[in-house]
Amino acid sequence: MGNRLSKIATRTGDNGTTGLGDGSRTEKDSIRVHTLGEVDELNSFVGLLLCEDMPDDLREELVSIQHDLFDLGGELCIPGYQLITDAHVERLDALLEKYNATLPALQDFILPAGSRAAAVAHLCRTVCRRAERSIVSLGREEKINEHPRQYVNRLSDLMFVLSRVLNRFAGGSDVLWQNDRKRG
Repeated sequence: MGNRLSKIATRTGDNGTTGLGDGSRTEKDSIRVHTLGEVDELNSFVGLLLCEDMPDDLREELVSIQHDLFDLGGELCIPGYQLITDAHVERLDALLEKYNATLPALQDFILPAGSRAAAVAHLCRTVCRRAERSIVSLGREEKINEHPRQYVNRLSDLMFVLSRVLNRFAGGSDVLWQNDRKRG
């Protein structure tokens, strides 16, 4: 990999195409490239979340998720290649169980609000859902593995749970939606 990134401005994309990991070229607005961009944006938002105050173990887990998302981008960049496995999805399931066990049961809908860290986790959740939709669309157009779709589905759930955890870590709680508030 040492020489692969030695030249950033190659000008090879000036014609509206970009190179994939297998050496082939595709249009920059293809569903595959669009999906790669969604995953990259998600990873960037997780990086933003990591700028917030949080428990050390959660920070380590989010860094690991960033590496997974980079691997997910690598898988999507190389048609037919697999990097995300059952083990990745199972790790997210375990994190969901771990963090959800610390929270009270939800009785109402919550707003994407509270502490800044919780709000950023909600941004991660919504970008993750968009990435998931792109992965589903790509899967309709081309054959891809099922694990990327499963991974981002679990990750969006985890980001919802983490928003609740982060609100509590900041000394707050969930911000409940009030369906009976006066309108107008």
